[in-house]
Amino acid sequence: MMSRRNAVAGLLAMPGILSAIAEAATTAPDSKPDPQSAPQTAPQPAPPPANTSILGPTVFQWDQMQFHKTSTGEVASLCKQPTATVDQLEMHVSKLNPATASHPPHRHVNEELIIIREGDCETLSDGKWIRVGPGSVVFNASNSLHGFRNIGATVAVYHVINWSPNKAVGS
Repeated sequence: MMSRRNAVAGLLAMPGILSAIAEAATTAPDSKPDPQSAPQTAPQPAPPPANTSILGPTVFQWDQMQFHKTSTGEVASLCKQPTATVDQLEMHVSKLNPATASHPPHRHVNEELIIIREGDCETLSDGKWIRVGPGSVVFNASNSLHGFRNIGATVAVYHVINWSPNKAVGS
């Protein structure tokens, strides 16, 4: 289980990262994925529609999160809406079944943090699969090839926080 200290440290890093995103230019895409390392999984269900109101101060209580079955485990969607500084903040908690990948390696313009709560996993980061466990924080940069898989014998639980910068940035 993740300690409060590790959770707070991961969450405290978020404002600085969001500020950097607002100033950063888009990066060039990385090389193509190695088909040998691409895990095979069933596609995920479509996420719920985004809320268009500005997200204000909010608390998401663990015991009030509603998990829904997916082809790879379970997911609890917390929010998908704009904030005062980003076009879209999306947060969810995933429960990933043992020996399962969340999805094949991929890229997208939004950046994301993954904070591992429970389990033994691997993340594809900078072209290498790296083992991560409880308390680890993964940052997936814009357009970087990344993937995530549970290599353990128990369900892995992790928080995902991803955001898209304001469209006005870089225009």
